[in-house]
Amino acid sequence: MNTILRKSVLGIAGLAFTGGVFAGPVAAHAADTTAHAKPVTATVQQSNKLIPHGVQGAQSRIDLDDEQTKNVKAIIAATKKAGMDERAAVVSIATALQESKLENLGHLGDRNDHDSQGLFQQRPSSGWGTVEQITDPEYSTTAFLKGLKQVDGWQDMPLTKAAQTVQVSAYPDHYAQWEQQAADLVAEHWNK
Repeated sequence: MNTILRKSVLGIAGLAFTGGVFAGPVAAHAADTTAHAKPVTATVQQSNKLIPHGVQGAQSRIDLDDEQTKNVKAIIAATKKAGMDERAAVVSIATALQESKLENLGHLGDRNDHDSQGLFQQRPSSGWGTVEQITDPEYSTTAFLKGLKQVDGWQDMPLTKAAQTVQVSAYPDHYAQWEQQAADLVAEHWNK
């Protein structure tokens, strides 16, 4: 059994044994959402193409509403427009799941992390763009992808390392928990 498949099987067995997982610590700026454990399934094809390194650690999953699904589709469209592949969309969606739970967040007052806003919690003060730009799903995705393209070898990195290199988060390992759901979303919406 290859290592990726073995890790996937062990990860699924671990989820079944523990009865589920909860979302990792959420930054103060993130909306209050509840993660729901669901069976994590991946086909071998999906594991090879969308999750080439296998998932790392326990996986989280949330139910998406219409607005979050619309944002998934916007991320995929921007990824295609940038000429990048499905793996780039997986990295982008997993990043947005961690940063905002795929909600296009505006300023959250006291709960805001500095001046972070939008799907990727990008900061105008850090040069990501204006508030209007970073709260536009196409613009914010394109900005994230531009950063990802500048990461040498991002395609060969675990998702969390690629995302962290672009985002420079205080919680660098938390991106990994969303890889399976991101891959499932890309598999569902890429060809629509």
